[in-house]
Amino acid sequence: MENFITKEFEAAINQICDEKGISREVVFETVESALAAAYRKDYGKPDENPRAKYNKKTGNFDLFDVKEVVADDAEIKDTRKQISLAEAKKKKKKIKVGEEIITPLQTPGDYGRVAAQTAKQVIIQRIREAERDALFNAFKNRRGELANGVVQRIEGNTVFVDIGQATGFLPPSEQARNERYQANQRLKVYIMEVREGAKGPEIILSRTHPEIIKILFGLEVPEVNSGSVEIRVVAREAGFRTKIAVASLDPEVDPIGACVGQRGSRVQAVINEINGEKIDIIEWNKDPSRFIPNALGPAKVLKVKLNAKEKVATVFVAPDQLSLAIGKEGQNVRLAARLTEWKIDVKAMEKVEEKKEMPVKPVQAEKAEQEKKIAVAKEIAAEANPEKKKGIAKEKKKKEKKG
Repeated sequence: MENFITKEFEAAINQICDEKGISREVVFETVESALAAAYRKDYGKPDENPRAKYNKKTGNFDLFDVKEVVADDAEIKDTRKQISLAEAKKKKKKIKVGEEIITPLQTPGDYGRVAAQTAKQVIIQRIREAERDALFNAFKNRRGELANGVVQRIEGNTVFVDIGQATGFLPPSEQARNERYQANQRLKVYIMEVREGAKGPEIILSRTHPEIIKILFGLEVPEVNSGSVEIRVVAREAGFRTKIAVASLDPEVDPIGACVGQRGSRVQAVINEINGEKIDIIEWNKDPSRFIPNALGPAKVLKVKLNAKEKVATVFVAPDQLSLAIGKEGQNVRLAARLTEWKIDVKAMEKVEEKKEMPVKPVQAEKAEQEKKIAVAKEIAAEANPEKKKGIAKEKKKKEKKG
């Protein structure tokens, strides 16, 4: 029949492992290390190096004195952990240099009570350390992911967000300027950095990182998720405006249409998630002369001059498009420059039209000339019709009399 102590002890170990998310091996090593430390403190001799080992059959922890065997002519630096080959052979004849000689130790009668008291704090501390390590390793691999979180508390300008197993924080520099946070608010946060701290892993979160846009489009747009549409570049001023350059790897797929969705449903879902931030979706092009005008949208570009050596683009737009191309406080041209990685200089192009000066004639002179042309036309017509010719002659005489 299996020992009851074993069942009870292992059940407790399993509970710790499940609650803290750490492995059984780590917990057993921690308990063994703590019990060995307790024995060394209260019962150990100066030349003993005690080690505890859990015995599954008995449900108890057996104690041993463990020493490394060194050559006879070697210097023994620590008599507690090392033993010469000659001394070791007195206990075990076939022992070799480099091996460990293990000698069982007698467990004192009241060792269980004393050890439990002494080892309690050590065990708690070691388990906490193991828990922190497990948590750090879990989140270290989640760097660059988007996590669902709930605002736990706000201290000064720092927002602490519960992201499941751990609490991360949004420093002021990673908070969107158009957002106001409050306790129990749900948000998606980007895991930007994970580092070890004195009290566990420090998880730095972000609401401003450009990768958030890529991940959100990946969640909303199947073509982005499958890879047929690729988001090549993102330029973002969090809380205000974002420009993304998209390209299609499938000639039959319209990259902009795929990202916008029917009646703008897909892009609107992303906009809602980032609290109403505007998003411009632009078609990527490897040719800067085409990509730069695209990036300056919604402004219409008339002409582009490129200086490839200095990577400077001079862009000409109509005068009424100049303010649109530059944007409020230069935001549009600034985002376009980040998107294209070109320095962009926007200028207005004036349309010069040559106007021919036409002589201005007095109204009366112009009227007289018109009447003369009509009279000539009538005379030509009368040559073919004698009746009309007589009529024209009479009319002419009347005008002369009046004159």
